[in-house]
Amino acid sequence: MSEERLTACIEKIGELDAAGMASAEQRLNSLTKPPGSLGRLESIAVQAAGITGEIGADFSKRAVIVMAGDHGVCEEGVSAFPAEVTPQMVLNFLAGGAAVNVLARGARADVFCVDMGVNADLMHEGLIVCKTRNGTANMTREAAMSRADAEAAIQGGFDLVAGLAADGYRMFATGDMGIGNTTASAALCAVLGGLPADEAVGLGTGIDEARRRHKVDVVKRAIALNRPDASDPIDALAKVGGLEIAGLVGVILGAAANRCLVVVDGFISSAAALVATAIAPKAAAFMLGSHLSHEQGHAGLLRRIGLTPLIHLEMRLGEGTGAVLAFHLVDAALGVMREMATFESAGVSRE
Repeated sequence: MSEERLTACIEKIGELDAAGMASAEQRLNSLTKPPGSLGRLESIAVQAAGITGEIGADFSKRAVIVMAGDHGVCEEGVSAFPAEVTPQMVLNFLAGGAAVNVLARGARADVFCVDMGVNADLMHEGLIVCKTRNGTANMTREAAMSRADAEAAIQGGFDLVAGLAADGYRMFATGDMGIGNTTASAALCAVLGGLPADEAVGLGTGIDEARRRHKVDVVKRAIALNRPDASDPIDALAKVGGLEIAGLVGVILGAAANRCLVVVDGFISSAAALVATAIAPKAAAFMLGSHLSHEQGHAGLLRRIGLTPLIHLEMRLGEGTGAVLAFHLVDAALGVMREMATFESAGVSRE
């Protein structure tokens, strides 16, 4: 994505529809319940009206976009799983056998799996291939990728969402797959979110405390070597990020530019959301935080973005699993708007 195109994309991201939000609030206050008694469901309904300009918008066409990429930093022994798991899991997604596939079926959502930088030449009719390189470099020795690679990955995510939005999709969940990507996300969290590395780095997919301490050192070394510019989010993304994270930045920016709701998953997706908001602050209004991950840096990362998670189930799988669960809450909020009786229609006294 060239600087000129990125600027044009950012300029497409508008404000929430104030009139739509006011109408939604008026509708909520007319329903047979005490004002505000449905809590976050009401704020979801208002946000949806601000995004679409409609009360009780139809979000029935929805997608989970799972971005996959490998990480050279795995050479440093930061993960409990080998890098070979990334392509293996991509094939599992495409076969419909992963957790996100099961949860997406329950939420009536379509799953799109994207090869943003898997270190394998995968062939499958359902796979969307959008990579410029086979994984990132080891960021403790050099930059994870070039700025051009990061920009191309952002563009890939943006263009994918723009195409799906043109086909009628109005709600997206961010998903990820990439062994080693909690290390890259922690580095971005430290650079752009201002968290100390020891707070940003957690146990990932199941490492012990000794390996976590090693992972903290890896993040510190990567940042010291590459010196990412905290005032330039794409520079930080290129130097210590990941290709699937960059793709998710594009997904988030694309959803905002096309006035769609984007439900942000866990730690990796939130790192992408942090980059996206640093690039385009207005994009935050189109995001919904789905859940609080069990990854220790996630709470601080969400605070930095300004997102409040809807659920806390101690999940740390990624894939978009938490985000797709939140689809049910969005459905509940919009169902209330469309189906609940008003005081007038039900003949219920307000006092």
